[in-house]
Amino acid sequence: MEDYNKIIESLNVHFKKANNIRITQPITIENYYDVENTVIRLNNGQIRFGKQKEVVSKGDVLFVPGGKNVSITFGSGNAVGLSNDDFISNRENYFKSIGLEEIEDPEIESFTFVNFDAKVFDSVNFFASLDIPPFIIHDNPKVNPAVATIIEESNSDVAGHERIIKLITDHLVVEIIRYVIKNQLFVEQLATNSTYFKDPRLIDIFAYIKEHLEGDLSNKNLASVANVSEDYVGQYFKMLTGINPQDYIEYQRMERAVSLLRTTKKSIREIGTDVGYKDTAYFCRRFKMMFGIPAGKMRRRESLMNV
Repeated sequence: MEDYNKIIESLNVHFKKANNIRITQPITIENYYDVENTVIRLNNGQIRFGKQKEVVSKGDVLFVPGGKNVSITFGSGNAVGLSNDDFISNRENYFKSIGLEEIEDPEIESFTFVNFDAKVFDSVNFFASLDIPPFIIHDNPKVNPAVATIIEESNSDVAGHERIIKLITDHLVVEIIRYVIKNQLFVEQLATNSTYFKDPRLIDIFAYIKEHLEGDLSNKNLASVANVSEDYVGQYFKMLTGINPQDYIEYQRMERAVSLLRTTKKSIREIGTDVGYKDTAYFCRRFKMMFGIPAGKMRRRESLMNV
């Protein structure tokens, strides 16, 4: 338990967005994807996800870890099937933002979502690093009130609402981790993470990568940071994390690119350069391969649920 406490204490949680959404037409998003973690609480209606079309019941929460690609059906009845890319271009045909008073109406199919980052040492996406699939949190007495408070405060302009959102989002993340531990979900992944997040050389590598995304992140440079041989650093990194360092670096670069697309007016070329890609065309190809949509559309959407 002490290891889990250390991980939780090392987490930097950042609230991104929350909203109440009415499902105006049933839709299946074949390859739903977002960089951030997403909590989706079903208010009324139906949500199904995954290859087995697992059903989310009213009051339950679907948790989709950042970076996970999953099929999700919103709404009951015959659903229109769309790719993530096509949905982003036409989402106003399927989703509508609604107020708090409408989510209690049993005649309206709706859900509430909260979108957030949770990074260990502000460098590693915790839930993405576990490599876990989306899962349901059943009618939880701590998670549901946290979601309700976040959405209420995000629709408020009273003094201190941003501070409350930050505190409750922290609480939400802790409750999700507690749920995972209590129900013994993903035990092997948690055990692995608790081991490698204690390794100081690995933490140094994480920090170096974060601070030098635009520069040379060859295995030779990473080896000098960890004080191991160039031949060994790739094996060492993969042994502790389960992925090779260059794959991890590309994910971090693309995640930074998404952040820049959403928060700046820099050109695609400038953003590619800022995250270490000298060839803009190559950057665009890799971006679409990873996220399923062109970089320009990622900029226009701000968030998958932004309607």
